[in-house]
Amino acid sequence: MKSALLQDLKYRGLIHDATDLEGLDELMSNEQVTVYVGFDPTADSLHIGHLLPIIMLKRFQQAGHKPIALIGGATGMIGDPSGRTTERQLQSVETIQENVKAIKNQLTKYLDFDGDNAAIIVNNYDWTHNLSVLDFLRDYGKHFGINYMLAKETIASRLETGISYTEFSYTILQAMDFNYLFKTYNCRLQVGGSDQWGNIISGLDLIRKLHGQEEKVYGLTVPLVTKADGSKFGKTAEGTIWLDPKKTTPYELYQFFINTADEDVIHFLKIFTFLEREEIEALEEKVKTEPHLREAQKTLAREVVTFVHGERAYEQAVRITEALFSGDVKQLDKREIETAFKGVPSIELGEPTDIVTALVLCGAASSKRQAREFLSNNSIRVNGEAINDMNLTVDRSVAIGDDYVVIRRGKKNYYLIRLGF
Repeated sequence: MKSALLQDLKYRGLIHDATDLEGLDELMSNEQVTVYVGFDPTADSLHIGHLLPIIMLKRFQQAGHKPIALIGGATGMIGDPSGRTTERQLQSVETIQENVKAIKNQLTKYLDFDGDNAAIIVNNYDWTHNLSVLDFLRDYGKHFGINYMLAKETIASRLETGISYTEFSYTILQAMDFNYLFKTYNCRLQVGGSDQWGNIISGLDLIRKLHGQEEKVYGLTVPLVTKADGSKFGKTAEGTIWLDPKKTTPYELYQFFINTADEDVIHFLKIFTFLEREEIEALEEKVKTEPHLREAQKTLAREVVTFVHGERAYEQAVRITEALFSGDVKQLDKREIETAFKGVPSIELGEPTDIVTALVLCGAASSKRQAREFLSNNSIRVNGEAINDMNLTVDRSVAIGDDYVVIRRGKKNYYLIRLGF
């Protein structure tokens, strides 16, 4: 294997299938290759499952190749049957186009749009929305045999439970995308998850039928990310991990990765970071010899949060983490308080309130009697300081930034009081 990028992808375990790895290796070793990855606009933000495809495009660009991020404004209206057992709930054109706009803004943060291999972002709605049904059937449908499509795993797996003609047609639309990008940008490689293999093959077949069997076009898939225990990556009790900081804060993203199991952390360092092999191997040794230091997890969290949200967001995530670990929450500002205690039980007080009543109102105690017991037992901390004064008044004099009072009962039970007066 001559291509340094393909060698690196192989080391990182990022090559699941390839249509012609030797041919792709030869092409990439001798010229700049245009590569595309598709993103479905099913929500107004990308999520953690999109992180690897984004990083794959970034790896190709850093190696001198030209990336295209395709947002499926058209295919998103249809629904990809891959990995699904039921029909997707269709969204309105307006909602999807709003999602397209939001995802486009996100993608601009991660790729370079200057230079000889400047990235391109395209929306397949632009070249499909004026296509008539008759043109679709005559120009593209005739190239896809029914038996050929029924053999696709994504379709075959749905035959018993049922699949609509809408989702049945998805593979044709994705093939049209590859053909359009091939004609318009000389795009010769599509990269996707392993569940996209059938759709990628459809694109290669269509290009060769329309432009000649000798055309050098390729497909490459990456493995779907799973944990060592076989569970799905990216799913938490709280729900989806988003790349939009308003939906999932940098602190939450940091916590997600810093809590990675020892069995998974080296694998995740390989696929989610741009660290060199020597650095990863050094961290792998530390996992074996000094697992309690969690150096690998800290590095993983640092690299991912910095890539997704930037250096300042990473530093803020560390500040919040250290403040919560030490209990010294007074060092946090108002915004960091809101981030750190997002989701904890909270109330707003409309007037100065004694601490005993405040503990009951915020849920830290079930009764005033219990609140007094907690206080006398030194079980209550207010903004990180142990409090046993039954006469303490919760007002702006004890608030952080004049707005927030953080209550901690025991070691892990947090409550947030906002002063609304």
